[in-house]
Amino acid sequence: MNKVKRYLFLLLFPVAGACTDGRIYEDFQSLPNQNWGIKDSLVFELGDTKLINSPNLLAVKFNEEYAFSNCYLRIISKDSSDVILDNKLVNIMLFDQKSGEPLGEGFGNSYTRYDTLPFFFDQHTKSVTILQYMRQEQLPGIEAIGIKILK
Repeated sequence: MNKVKRYLFLLLFPVAGACTDGRIYEDFQSLPNQNWGIKDSLVFELGDTKLINSPNLLAVKFNEEYAFSNCYLRIISKDSSDVILDNKLVNIMLFDQKSGEPLGEGFGNSYTRYDTLPFFFDQHTKSVTILQYMRQEQLPGIEAIGIKILK
C-alpha cells in the first residue's frame, strides 16, 4: 500500500507543477449582468507581487451580444500611495475584421481573448485599474476582465 501512495505522489507531483504555467499573478473580475458601465472601474490589487519586466496579459471574456469588433480599455497602474505610474489606452481585437468570427477560445457563445499588453508593470506597481473606453454608457456582452502576469 505504501508503494502505491509513493508512486501516485511521484506521478501527481510533476502534473501539479505543470499546471502553474509560470504565472506570478492572475485574477478575473466578473461584471454584473454581463454589462460594463462607463463608470465601472475594475481594480486589481497586486500587493507584494514581484514584478520585474514580467509579460502582462489582458483577458476579456465576452459573448456574442458584444456589438463591436474591438474594445478600447484604459489601463491605469498605481503605486502604494495611489500615485499614477502609467495611464495607457489599449485596443484589443475581439472579432476577426474580415470573417466576423470571435477571436480567442471558448464554446457556445462565450469566448475568452488573451492579448499581450505592449508595456510592463514595474516593481512599484501595487494596483491596476481598468475602465472601458468605448464611449457608451453601458457595454453589453462583456462577462469578465482579467489580468495575468507571467514570470
